[in-house]
Amino acid sequence: MLLDMAAVPLSRPMYNASSSVSRERLRLYAPCTARLHDNGGPSCEVPKRGLAQRMTGCPEVVMEPKSTADDRRVMPFRSVPFFVMHLLPLLAIWTGVTWRTLALFGVLYVGRMFFVTAGYHRYFAHRSYRMGRVAQLVMAFGGTTAMQKGPLWWAGHHRLHHRFSDTARDVHSPQDGFWWSHVGWFLSARYKATEPDTIKDFARFPELRLLDRWWWLGPLALVVACYGYAGWGGVIVGFVWSTVALWHGTFIVNSLAHVYGRRRYATSDTSRNSWLIALVTNGEGWHNNHHHYPASARQGFYWWEWDLSWYGLRALGALRVVRDLKRPPAWALESGRLDAGQFDVGMFGTHWRKASEALENFARSSGELARAGGDLVAGARASASDAREALDARVEAARKALEELVDSSRQGAEELARAARQRQRQGLAGGRAGAG
Repeated sequence: MLLDMAAVPLSRPMYNASSSVSRERLRLYAPCTARLHDNGGPSCEVPKRGLAQRMTGCPEVVMEPKSTADDRRVMPFRSVPFFVMHLLPLLAIWTGVTWRTLALFGVLYVGRMFFVTAGYHRYFAHRSYRMGRVAQLVMAFGGTTAMQKGPLWWAGHHRLHHRFSDTARDVHSPQDGFWWSHVGWFLSARYKATEPDTIKDFARFPELRLLDRWWWLGPLALVVACYGYAGWGGVIVGFVWSTVALWHGTFIVNSLAHVYGRRRYATSDTSRNSWLIALVTNGEGWHNNHHHYPASARQGFYWWEWDLSWYGLRALGALRVVRDLKRPPAWALESGRLDAGQFDVGMFGTHWRKASEALENFARSSGELARAGGDLVAGARASASDAREALDARVEAARKALEELVDSSRQGAEELARAARQRQRQGLAGGRAGAG
């Protein structure tokens, strides 16, 4: 993710497909298909959707990175710079720490966090606002200085995360463990390359493709600027300290924002809201809000939810640098709330997967015990085999019964959700009629 210098081909073929759903629906849930500039952008066909897609409105992904048995292992050689970067802060013992370098540390942390959260995330990944081509390039270049690779790589993989959140196809699900979701996924071979098909709307800009390939020019230029401003202390304290802090500030959204915090909305994943994560990430900690309505440029839905990146975007909007900042509409704020009795399908699905894994482990251990008993008692091999088959049959029958129950429960939950939304719309319509 951070220090992989591998070049991405600039002439990789794009995926061509025609739109089959409304533009507004794609703007809300499939940012890869929405209109970018006045001259429009490409769209992708929505194939047959599964349960997660029916619930969230997200289309199936166009493509998925190919995987092998070893592609989840950390790449030792390419990961060395990442780990060395964590040792460089110790050089501050020799360079010294001054108020000047500490001020530089704070400015670079907050400023580059804005480029990552407001630029890489809310613009390139979700297209929650618009800007001109020059401003777009500046935002992308600012994001590269955070040393989290290029904008196409970052936003493309984040779109995969939203399409398959908390499933086996999620890019960095905490269901696969803290290490994998925090740093393991981008240090592995599986996600080292940019896949233009996941972000073809922005991959059509040659300057972004070039910047995505030569992303390290941004950090290099910033290192030179830090040295010119405060010498080696500016490099170590200002740049290195803030870069390492920025990495892990960003990574905790992946590893902890689906584990710790509170859930306001019933989403198809386990996203949560955390004021502490929001504090250190310029507002990215309102993760349940974000997964509920990802098209919004404002992730702190209410005034008391700290969202520094939103405040910065509002300021840029006042200066006419950005425009069309999307906010969550009234229906999005009120629909799917758990405190209104909405069925929490995301947490239900997580518990179901854990129960399914436990059932599989039980069946596997039962089979191993049966085989061990057959080895010890040769005369009872036939009966042990029969018992094992009978046990497997009972386990399979129980699994099918549970799956039927889950399907019926999810269908019922969807019907209840549709009915609740219809009652809310009728109530709003009735209120407007009464007011009239």
